[in-house]
Formats: sequence, C-alpha cells, structure tokens
Amino acid sequence: MPMKDTLGVLLAGGAGERLFPLTRDRAKPAVPFGGQYRIIDITLSNCINSDLRRVYILTQYKALSLNRHIREGWTSVVAQELGEFIEILPPMQRVSANWYMGTADAVYQNIYSIGSEQPKHVLILSGDHIYKMNYGKMLRQHLDSGADVTLATLPIEPQDVSRNGEVTGFLEKPKKTDLRSPFNPTMVDASMGVYLFNTDVLLPALIKDAEDPESQHDFGHNILPAILGKYRMFAYNFVDENRKEALYWRDVGTLEAYYDANMDVASVSPIFNLYDNSWPIRTRVRQYPPAKFVFGEPGRTGMSINSLVSGGCIVSGAVVRNSVLSQDVRVNSYSEVDSSIVFTHVNIGRHCRIRRAIIDRDVHLPEGTVIGYDPNDDRKNYFVTPTGLTVVTRDYSLYENPVAPDFLQERRE
Repeated sequence: MPMKDTLGVLLAGGAGERLFPLTRDRAKPAVPFGGQYRIIDITLSNCINSDLRRVYILTQYKALSLNRHIREGWTSVVAQELGEFIEILPPMQRVSANWYMGTADAVYQNIYSIGSEQPKHVLILSGDHIYKMNYGKMLRQHLDSGADVTLATLPIEPQDVSRNGEVTGFLEKPKKTDLRSPFNPTMVDASMGVYLFNTDVLLPALIKDAEDPESQHDFGHNILPAILGKYRMFAYNFVDENRKEALYWRDVGTLEAYYDANMDVASVSPIFNLYDNSWPIRTRVRQYPPAKFVFGEPGRTGMSINSLVSGGCIVSGAVVRNSVLSQDVRVNSYSEVDSSIVFTHVNIGRHCRIRRAIIDRDVHLPEGTVIGYDPNDDRKNYFVTPTGLTVVTRDYSLYENPVAPDFLQERRE
C-alpha cells in the first residue's frame, strides 16, 4: 500500500528509567540490540520496508548517541530530492515553554512541523519495541473501513473491541479485564502503541488536550479515551512479518525483557529472525574487520556456540556460548562467556567467567573476574536485578574512576 500521504512520527524521547543503568548515558532507543543494531533500528526498518519514507523522530533524553546514529546511519537511506526524509526533532519550545511532558504533548509541540508536510494520515510509532510490521497493510484497512483512527492490537490483554473490529472502549494497562477479542474470543486485544490518525482528527485532539491542565498528555490515557465514540476508531489485528508460528512483539522496557529479546535472536532457531532477506533490518554500518577466533589447543580453543558475534571481535582461546557480542569485543584465553550480552569496545581478561550478564561498552574486566555465579557477591560490585541478572557499567572498568555500587542499587530503588 503506497504511503506517500502518510507521515510517520516516531517517539524516541523517553528516559527509559526501567532500563537503568543502560540508559544512564544514552536514550532507550539508542541501547544496542542484537549485536550491531540499536533498538530504534527495528521500527525504522519497519518504516522503510513498509515504504513509509517521511519520518520525524522526536528525541529528548540524553540523545547525543541516538542523534549521531540516526544522522550517520539513516538520513541517507531516503531520497531527499524526492521529498523523503528521516529527520530528528528535539524539543524546540515553539508552542510551549516545557520539555515534552508526554507522548501526546511531544507530538503537539511539533504540530507546525506536521502541518507543514500536509499529510492525510499521521502514523504514531514507538522507538523501543521489537517487532516486524508492514504499516501499509494497516493503512489499507484504515482506508477500507473508513476509520478516523486505527490502533494496532495484539491478542494478549486488555482492550475492548466489538465484533466488527470497531473500538468501543479503551483501558490503559488495567490490572485485569473481562473483555475479549473479536479476533480470538479466548484473548483480549492489547494496544501495540501504533496509532494511525486522519490528520484532521489528530490535530484538533492534540490542541484540545494541550488546553486541559488535568491531562497527562498521553495517547493511551487521554487522547484515545477522549475521542472514543466521537470518531470511527478501529482495531487492526497485528500481522507479523516475522513469519513464525507465534506472534512476536516485545516491549523491551525492563532489563529482563531486554535481555530475553536479545537471547531470542541468538537462539538456534531465532524467535525473532534477523536473517530474513524479505524483511531486512538496517543499521548504521561501522567499519570493522571480520570476527576472528584463534587458538585450537586443548583447553584453549577460541570458539563461539549458539551466539551472535559482530565485526571486529576476537575470541582468543576462549569460549562464548548463547551470547551476543557487539563490535570490537575481545575475549582472552581461558575465559568463558555464557548467556550474556556484551556491548562494544569491551575487553575481557584471561581466566574470566561471565554468566547471565550485560556488559556495557568500554568496560575492561581484569584477569580472573567472575560474574553471574554468586548474586550476593556481585551486588558488592555490580548492579544486580531481583532475578539475578548482572549489569556491569563503565564505573567498574579497570580504567574508570569507581562509583560505589550502593549508588546504583539506591538509584534502582
């Protein structure tokens, strides 16, 4: 379905507090994913694969690395001479003296930029979800049904939809619901955070919401409930381009969810497939040499099993299992890395044992370091989640000034 009359607005300004400490120095959409990607690459790839080639990206929180990634990796993907663009819009305080105060307020503060493009439809997207979706199919249903607003929904939990797909009620993240999906009577429909509006419906709704001092200025809490019943609002049942038996959509808003999603792409038969040529995932290309595995003597064999290993990595007489290694990682002799995520420019010294950990970029682990085997001991030095997932940040690097681990634990609480 051609999307020339549709403008994409990608929300990428959230602080990502539940992903702390990975979001201490970067925005959540800029967090690495699957070795060589960033989280935002998944949604942007959906846009390009859907032929949606006019996209605003609304950034705010610690956006330097995110802005650089977009500028160097995505702006050249589209044909600017044809009016196509992928453009970053930071808070400009054009219509408000505040920073973005919610998802709806972020779009409202860029209402002039949206209006200048004169789109017939505006597609609201989130930059921190992992899924494959053809937005053109959603637009086709939107037009065929004569909808004013269409919500992408996933059959898990709580949205209220009638038998013909028209939305008759909206609950934002309730604890429980008795409502059921018309697409699957044993399930209920959850919003995926993907909203397609007719522009002449969206803009007045944003203006009215901005004038309400009691509003949270959020699409789910305020905009959609306010216009429900006044306009034709339909649900679009998620069609997964991942082409697996189970639908795949993940909100990687917590450390555990983020970890699990990375393990999904590293599995033998990846639940989320990065190797599908019919739906390519794009990113900023960095110039690194091929990954290298050296030494083959007993007890000192460089190997990787059931893992993703990116360019520039050297596994030197070490074993990497069930893990994801970003670019320019070195794992030295006699070390073992199991079920872990390792960001760029990490050096793991000899005789280290790392299990179920996330190692942030630029960390240098000294020889003999053991992580992931004793949660109580790990808490003395690292950030450990209630489920025992250990996160090692640059504070604990051999070449960084240390920060007391109590600070990180208190920050989580």
